[in-house]
Amino acid sequence: MKQGCPVSQRLTHMPVSSIRKLTPFVNPLREKGVKIYHLNIGDPDVKTPDVMLGALRNWSIDPVRYAHPWGEPKFLDALLAYYSKIGYPWLKRADLLAAQGGSEALVMTFLGIADHGDEILTFEPFYSNYAVCCAITGVKLNTVPTSIHTGFHLPDEKTIESHITSKTRAILYCNPCNPTGTIYSKDEVESLVRLAKKYNLFLLADEVYREYTFSGVTPTSLLDYMQEMPEQAVVLDSLSKRYSLCGARLGNLVTLNQELMTGLHKIAQSRLSGGLIAQVMGEHLLEVPESYMEGVVAEYRHRRDILVAGLRKIPGVTTYEPEGAFYLMAALPVEDADEFCKWLLTEFHPNSETVMLAPGSGFYGTPGAGRNEVRFAYVLNEKDLKRSLEILKEGLTKYKA
Repeated sequence: MKQGCPVSQRLTHMPVSSIRKLTPFVNPLREKGVKIYHLNIGDPDVKTPDVMLGALRNWSIDPVRYAHPWGEPKFLDALLAYYSKIGYPWLKRADLLAAQGGSEALVMTFLGIADHGDEILTFEPFYSNYAVCCAITGVKLNTVPTSIHTGFHLPDEKTIESHITSKTRAILYCNPCNPTGTIYSKDEVESLVRLAKKYNLFLLADEVYREYTFSGVTPTSLLDYMQEMPEQAVVLDSLSKRYSLCGARLGNLVTLNQELMTGLHKIAQSRLSGGLIAQVMGEHLLEVPESYMEGVVAEYRHRRDILVAGLRKIPGVTTYEPEGAFYLMAALPVEDADEFCKWLLTEFHPNSETVMLAPGSGFYGTPGAGRNEVRFAYVLNEKDLKRSLEILKEGLTKYKA
């Protein structure tokens, strides 16, 4: 019997994103007419700014050419104006690189700073695609645990330092954090800055959710320290969540390390260009009225409050009040959240409705960690969010029985 060609070990061992791992169960349910409340993925229902959609309505570039490999000049200038507005007028075009979403920026950065077998230190629970990006690039993710009982804030500096090895090339953190909604304090960020300096490491800050803050806490940006550690700091950014442009795949990175940037330009050239259409939409970011972001933040704060209050009314659920982003981790009164989340989709459909959650284990690197946790993305409107909580409460009662 003829054997098929074996695929790469990279594919064999690549983790499945916890956010989408249960997707195969979705289409059969839809065919049966079951309504699914998607709390598993951060795909906002908030409308995209009209001025950005106007770039599509008024499109005139014909033919649709390649974009500049490392970013359309007008888009980069719009980004520079944005960063200047929030306090960083010293950045230049040469410090920016446009990417196809924050994920491509992350993969590019891993390729630029680490060789096969090197380590990136991060904090668990982490954005599950970090592990996928590591698998793609041959880099190992080394994780430092945090706890739901402290709102997933960072451990002390000595604990973090104890996880640094001879193979560590960078510290990566997300602030505000996906999947926890935690906003790290200035002291926490400065502890990472000190460690990066002490061990000559790159410090990578995923700041995609910069504007989403709900508790009067302002995130400390790595941009505040970039000039004092120009060779080490990299900020990963995206317009996807900020302006509800997830499908546009529009991200960027910022670094003053020109040796790194020169190398990243080679990678950018190899994929020819990012999306021209998306970047033309992004050119209009400063035309978005401030009232848009104010309204979006107020809406997510309201949803957070509904979710936290609802979860606290469900017996056996452990949670906390996230300070930003639009995510929350919760511990459920089940032994295996993966099986429970699957059960919700395959067997529990009250009134032909159910809830889709992201199992927590996929946000951890430590085997067995997060086994009874799930991540919520509170991207649904108030009515749907409340109904989701009703289904979850009933489901936990029936599942335990």
